[in-house]
Amino acid sequence: MKRRRFIAAGTAGFVSGGFNAHKGYTRQSSQTYREPERELPIAENTDVIVCGGGPAGFSAALASARVGAKTRLLELKGCLGGTWTVGLVNCILDSEGKKGIIEELEQTLGERGGMFRNRIDPELTKLIIEEMCLEAGVSLRYHTRVVGAVSNNGRLASVITESKAGREVWNAKVFIDCTGDGDCAAYAGCRFDIGHPETGSVQPMSFLVYLSGIGPLDDLPALSLKTSAERKDWMYRELKRAGIEPSYSRPTFYGIRDDLAVLMANHQYNVDALDPDAVTRATVQARAETAAMVYALRSLGGRWKNIHIVATPEQIGIRESRRIHGRYTVTVDDLMKGARFDDAVCHVRFGVDIHSIDPGRTKGILDDGIKTKPYDIPLRSLIARDVDGLMMAGRNISGDFFAHASYRVTGDSVMLGEAAGKCSAKAALGNRLPHEISIDELDMP
Repeated sequence: MKRRRFIAAGTAGFVSGGFNAHKGYTRQSSQTYREPERELPIAENTDVIVCGGGPAGFSAALASARVGAKTRLLELKGCLGGTWTVGLVNCILDSEGKKGIIEELEQTLGERGGMFRNRIDPELTKLIIEEMCLEAGVSLRYHTRVVGAVSNNGRLASVITESKAGREVWNAKVFIDCTGDGDCAAYAGCRFDIGHPETGSVQPMSFLVYLSGIGPLDDLPALSLKTSAERKDWMYRELKRAGIEPSYSRPTFYGIRDDLAVLMANHQYNVDALDPDAVTRATVQARAETAAMVYALRSLGGRWKNIHIVATPEQIGIRESRRIHGRYTVTVDDLMKGARFDDAVCHVRFGVDIHSIDPGRTKGILDDGIKTKPYDIPLRSLIARDVDGLMMAGRNISGDFFAHASYRVTGDSVMLGEAAGKCSAKAALGNRLPHEISIDELDMP
């Protein structure tokens, strides 16, 4: 894959390599159909619209509503939580020492029995973050996909959605793109980057599996080992003993409840998240591989003899797609020097975590020799450069490939969402734009 820098719809128009400005991926076909022109109903006029309800999106909507802005949250799936719930990734990385919404969530999960061995319960997480949003006055709409955007004089004015209600238009004073893939920003005309700066290669996708039938976990050898590296080595040896060479050579295995464990031993390499055919193939292949692992382990007998699959994710885990151009771009140099900013909204302690982009080199994790120090993410990197009235939060903020491999984890996403929500609400209520809001106005934790 070559390096890809994109110009989205509303600016220059065409991008080579089978990608168009709106969606990235385009089927190569000589046949076309001209859709009849039609008027679309305006579903709502509001202060702030958040697109995407994952860790960043729920936090953004919650923070916006708590500031007092009328806030609408549009979500494609039937729940909030994104990678935690739809993707079943039940860890919150880089949350230690962070205050605000992330601390509130972890405390509530703990009080209500939603954490076990430092892992979160996906079902209880769905319920709790939904309750938090509704209590704050967030208006939810599930089963709704953003499919377009309308800008007036360089300012985002509306997003277009599709659902069982058909195509609808949603107007707001400020928008926050928390889609992960940066869909809203791309439709609005924002430029973006994808992949490694030299090759365009992206980090692999992963498909985990929930397992039962193992028996009490406390005496399982993997969980008695002292380090994560030792536990990964043990799981790799078990899979090899069962005749499986996993696509991920550092498999993760851990317990979340008595007799309920999670296995993540899958990598789907260089899959373009903007290509639905490619994501479909990756999902089918990943589900088949994880099932084969479970059947092979079962054939070993002993503790594995009754193992069976309880659940798999609705959405394969996507680590990387668009990085939207913002008013500041977080770089690898910022990580290496431990950059601090006057407009800091998140302090990141997580290192560079690059799941291999070249399985011929390794099927594990790389850091490319980058030694990081704790660093700040500035508010400016959450504010779109090319379109006014638009912010980003989560893994689609403005950063380079290496920085993204650090801040993309969910503990940081929640903090970024909270900052974007507060900034957007202040802007909407004061008839200003996000870049006109001072960091001192946000009262960040």
